[in-house]
Amino acid sequence: MTLKVVRKARIEMANPMRNGESVRPSTQIFRSVKAAGFAYVLLLALIAVIALLASSAIRLGAQMARRDAEQSLLFVGSEFSSALRSYAAFANAPHSSVPLSSALPAAAALRGPRTLEELLKDNRSPGLKRHLRKIYADPMTGLENWGLVKDPAGFIVGVYSLAPGRPIQQTGFDTRFSNFEEAQSYADWVFALSILPALSSVSSAPSIPTSAPRPSVSPLSFKSGVSTDNSPLQPNTNR
Repeated sequence: MTLKVVRKARIEMANPMRNGESVRPSTQIFRSVKAAGFAYVLLLALIAVIALLASSAIRLGAQMARRDAEQSLLFVGSEFSSALRSYAAFANAPHSSVPLSSALPAAAALRGPRTLEELLKDNRSPGLKRHLRKIYADPMTGLENWGLVKDPAGFIVGVYSLAPGRPIQQTGFDTRFSNFEEAQSYADWVFALSILPALSSVSSAPSIPTSAPRPSVSPLSFKSGVSTDNSPLQPNTNR
């Protein structure tokens, strides 16, 4: 008798719809739980997709911001490069307040400053002479700290960013920055005085005797990131 009851119960559980009978409450609960579990899995998948899209958008935004910062770095670096050339050429400029007869030797006059602050106020002039409006902040770091390239005498001949990482822009540079292509770090983007190429192109400066010493530049200033701007040294009179 007991076995018959058990078998009947099993048959009823396997066939919840019989003779028009409604689905048992236990079966309805099971189906509700199953549907809730499916909805939960679907919700987790949706959250994962949203997180992935948000992460991609953040990376894309960061990359675009970095590209903009690199363009700003090229502009600021060219300002430093122009200021260094202006400082180096100032003593030999025709309109300089320092008479050419009493000016520094040509080799010494073509040197850069000892500090970047000297670009803001040139003590070689009796008046206020600015080669640079201000010490620009590094667009990559937001700080006014710059890497300095100096010659053996300790004069600044170039600056570069202290930002870590490899530049995003690898090609398509202006002619002035052609050596920046395929740079492995921002330290290779050196905005330099370019002393030696400019020596032969200064028309207003007195010629340098062959026996006179030429300014020497450390190998650091000729690493792959040094600007190859060969434009003549001209003092910056618009600052």
